[in-house]
Amino acid sequence: MKINEFTPDTRIFQNMSIGKEDNKVKEENSDNGFFSTLKEKLDEVNEKQIKSANTAESFIKGDDVDIHKVMLDSEEAKMSLELAVQVRNKIVEAYQELNRMQL
Repeated sequence: MKINEFTPDTRIFQNMSIGKEDNKVKEENSDNGFFSTLKEKLDEVNEKQIKSANTAESFIKGDDVDIHKVMLDSEEAKMSLELAVQVRNKIVEAYQELNRMQL
């Protein structure tokens, strides 16, 4: 179908699937998806929290750990957690905005 002398490229629609099962398979197979990226970043935040706790625990035990390293690790973990919370807030805000849209 031509609209205003424009013929759409049909290759755009070749990757679209109608069934929900097909969509689930595609989501599971996509390595560069939003959810996999989000999970990777949340895992990194968790690793920073664990590293901070381990460094502080080593310092408390009396191991050879500099106080500056303890403070840097704890601040890095704190800032990464704050960033993750802000990203979550933006995602929730976007979801709520989509729900408020009228069709």
